[in-house]
Parts: sequence; structure tokens; C-alpha cells
Amino acid sequence: MAVPYESTGRTAQKSRTRLALVTATRKLLAAGFTPTVEDASERAGISRTTAYRYFPNQRSLLLAAQPTISPDSLMPPDPPADPRARLDALMTAFAHYNFTWEPQLRASLRLSLEPAADQPVLRQGRAIGWIAEALAPLRDSHPHVDVDQLAVAVRSATGIETLIWLVDIAGYTREQAAATVKGTARALLDAAVRGDAG
Repeated sequence: MAVPYESTGRTAQKSRTRLALVTATRKLLAAGFTPTVEDASERAGISRTTAYRYFPNQRSLLLAAQPTISPDSLMPPDPPADPRARLDALMTAFAHYNFTWEPQLRASLRLSLEPAADQPVLRQGRAIGWIAEALAPLRDSHPHVDVDQLAVAVRSATGIETLIWLVDIAGYTREQAAATVKGTARALLDAAVRGDAG
């Protein structure tokens, strides 16, 4: 079995080189580009040959530039007990997270639309877990609600894909888009609590 390039020799230097390439990629993404390995190497001041030792293709480079700050929870300290208030707080934090990492998430979304044969697999995010945590009180107060299924439904209607559509296609401001996804999340919660058929 081959030993990964970065695991041999001067590992501290290799770690710095990898970080420089990822940082360059994030800066290019933030500027509105979808960088290639060559673009990142030029921006980082690293030779193409060296860059390809770390990232054999654009997909692996863009995957490395995905958000590295994925907290276990987006709930505020001392969150409210009411599921609706908890979901509102979560949706505010989730929209902020998505807009903070928007360039990387847009690149990840583009990658998800490409054929993935022999390509690194996209990492799954933590959003469904964050939403389920916000909805956790329903398990006791409304046992007929399938919290996990509801979390998936909320995620499907409130993630980066929806925010991009609202901003790029519907022409909403980021504030309007954030308010819309919060309203959608509330509507899904209210329907689940009422027991409306999905």
C-alpha cells in the first residue's frame, strides 16, 4: 500500500505547503473564481508540480477548501425550550454559517453536480444534526413527530442551495433570503406538529 506523499519526509513543511494551497484556493473562491490546481499554485507561489503532489485534480483541491469549522452545534448558549424558538435561533445561525462559507459551499455544490467516478467523495455536512438538535424537545412534547424526518425536510428547504436560488434567481437580498428560509422552517415544523400528511 502506497504511503501518502504528505506523510513522509518533512511533514511540517508539507503541512505548511498544503495549507498555503488551501488558503490560496479559499481566497480565489471568495473572489468569485473556481480555481484549478494551477490557479492555486500560482496564487500560493508554489510550483505546479509540487501542487499536484498534494492535489491530483481540481475536485480534490476544492474539497480541501470546504469549511473546516463545522461546530457540533449551532444552538446558542442556554437555548430556549420552545421548539419553534429553538428552530428560529438555529435557522438564523445556519443562514449566517452558509453565507460566511458561501464561496466554498457554492464550489461544493458545483462538484456535487459532476460525475464522481474515481473522484474523492464529497463530505456530508452536519446540518441535519444541527436541525435535529433544535427540534429535540418535540420527542417528548409531540411524540407523533418523526424528528429525524422533519430535520431532513427542513434541511432540504433551507440549505445553501435554497439560499443561492433566492439570491441569484429570485433577486432577494441575503437578509430576505435568510428570513424566507426561517419562515419555511417554521411552516414545516407547524405542519408536522399539526400532523399534516407530508
